[in-house]
Amino acid sequence: MATRVAVQSRVRGSAAHDGFLRHHNFRWAKIAGMLSAVALLVYLLADVSPRPSGGTWYGYATGTLSALMILWLTMLGVRKRAMTRGRWSLKAWTSAHVYLGLSLIVVATLHTAFDFGWNVHTLAYMLMMVVILSGLFGIGVYSSLPRILSNNREEATESQMLEALRSADRQLHDAAQPLDQHHAEMVRMSLEQDPFGGGLWARLTGRYPGCATRAAQAEIRRETAYRPKLGDDPLEKIDALLEKKEAILMRVRRHLRIKALLEIWLYVHVPMTFALIAALAAHIVSEFFYW
Repeated sequence: MATRVAVQSRVRGSAAHDGFLRHHNFRWAKIAGMLSAVALLVYLLADVSPRPSGGTWYGYATGTLSALMILWLTMLGVRKRAMTRGRWSLKAWTSAHVYLGLSLIVVATLHTAFDFGWNVHTLAYMLMMVVILSGLFGIGVYSSLPRILSNNREEATESQMLEALRSADRQLHDAAQPLDQHHAEMVRMSLEQDPFGGGLWARLTGRYPGCATRAAQAEIRRETAYRPKLGDDPLEKIDALLEKKEAILMRVRRHLRIKALLEIWLYVHVPMTFALIAALAAHIVSEFFYW
């Protein structure tokens, strides 16, 4: 009895930690694969001359299915606001969102019958592909970066890392009091500079070429490289504190870079989704207007 309970507990624990891509043993991957296979099989076997197209019964069927799927897929943002378990838990919904979204590549492409041109119909199709590809990028990001983000923090929260940075600044401020004007000015620049300035590009790349802390440390090390080591040398203490601050800065900047990468794809995915809905509406209206 105890063994059975332990096994059931492990199974439940495994299911609880199962990722949305593997949800219920790839249930939605199988459903999406079957949907794509059926759409392709009907396309190949349909008795339509010369071939199925957007204006045939097959085209209207796949077009209607594609439009309904797109509208349903956009509801994930609304669904995220409610955390529930069961068949339509957020994990299940996200799994369906991913795999049904991928199946649109097949279903919607067959709907077009590979007939592309400079028109609103092709625009809707291209926007759909941009949304799907940006979603694939998001899947890759969320599959790898959260673990990297957690490892970088080393069990420290973002607020704790920022507090460690402020603590290093306070120590630098106190240690710089006996310095001459030249060295005190270098420390002051390190204290007053926004360590995370440089805009979105700096945050995404993690490169801050104008870092005053790094410059001050390099300058002090050049000046003290050939000086005898003294236990009470204030510059040696400043050098050690700058090294400590630089290490904290590297960790916080790496943290912000990973967070930015986790979010940046949404600045493509979400606006393109709204553009897709607008283009899809224009596509549908134009189809029925000229029907």
